[in-house]
Amino acid sequence: MKEQNTQKRIALVSTDDAFIKSTITAFGASDGIELLVFEKQIDQIHGELHNCEARMVIVDLDATKLDEIEALQGVMRRLGGKVPVIIITQEFNALAVRVLIQMQVSDFLEKPVTTTDLVRSCIRALRDPSDVEEDSEAKIYAFMPASGGVGSTTLAIQTASILHSHCSSGSSTCIVDLNFQHGACAEYLDIEPRFDIAEVKNNPDRLDRQLFEVMLSRHKNGIAVLAAPVSPMEMRSFDTDVVVKVLDLAAAYFDNVIIDLPRTWFPWTETVLLGTNHLFIVAEKTVPCLRHTQRLLEAVKSVAGREVTPKVIVNRYVKKSGNSGIKRSDIEEVLGEHFVGGVANEYKLVNEAIDRGVMLEEINDDNQVIKDLKAIILPDQVAGQTASKGFLSLPFFKKAG
Repeated sequence: MKEQNTQKRIALVSTDDAFIKSTITAFGASDGIELLVFEKQIDQIHGELHNCEARMVIVDLDATKLDEIEALQGVMRRLGGKVPVIIITQEFNALAVRVLIQMQVSDFLEKPVTTTDLVRSCIRALRDPSDVEEDSEAKIYAFMPASGGVGSTTLAIQTASILHSHCSSGSSTCIVDLNFQHGACAEYLDIEPRFDIAEVKNNPDRLDRQLFEVMLSRHKNGIAVLAAPVSPMEMRSFDTDVVVKVLDLAAAYFDNVIIDLPRTWFPWTETVLLGTNHLFIVAEKTVPCLRHTQRLLEAVKSVAGREVTPKVIVNRYVKKSGNSGIKRSDIEEVLGEHFVGGVANEYKLVNEAIDRGVMLEEINDDNQVIKDLKAIILPDQVAGQTASKGFLSLPFFKKAG
């Protein structure tokens, strides 16, 4: 009796030697993957992909060339939608993104592609729809500063890094910076903010998937960031529909969405709060800030009631010895069950990471900030199992199929 082959065959079409080698390396250690390489351009491919019985196809092409796009269309027709196709290209433009979406490719990645992103994309494409759990909606984490300068943006970014690294291998993560006037996420990560608010503020429906993709920035570790260029002289106030549309798309195409909220309360703030799985209020260990945190907790309760249970993180937390200063018991007395932990004060490390535009673990992967934050974000070290149920009443928190 013939032994059944349990390997999943992936076909790669590319003439890029470096990319071919990195892809071979990426899947070389997996006993469950067989990589079949076609060192050809897409317009030189005819029936090979259909005949090789691949479970998935990776195509490396120039998405700005019409002849290669037309050749891809021919390949997609021959595959008949039965095989997921991932596109790798050097450069995207809005037209190319629109065409690829219309062709219903599974994913498209821009070079240079990290091994992690490629593997995650392939795992998502190979995932059997029957294996998808009911809890497939995006997990939404919102960070709200109790006062200025408490480090809310730093904790939001580092949470994104933790989730991106520790969640299931097929997960994806997006940071949405809703501080349209003084947002710092792009600055902290040393990437260009691409969200052109003027394009959509008067017509939110114009923000479809292809425009959303064009306006996303990417950090080198694969995390997507939606951030607008800073405009300190302009007081930006938008209709709730704009923010909902942004979050709708982010939650539809990413597994984890981290929202960096501004300190100012806007008309859309309540809508965002009602849609979160986890709301973290970031405070510091001072009497004025803790008092303001109390008031903020009451404000959240007044607009969201029992639908949202805010959690308070005390950043730059230093344990006090003796009888002087604010002790943990004082914080617990003031904040009660809302207090979920403190994050260590690693001032020099955090500043260096911001100045270099990198995550903390790239400088020191054994730092206390990561340990403290991980204990709060992933207390069970199991991805996707800590998100609360029942907060998914809004349409922008439904994951796209």
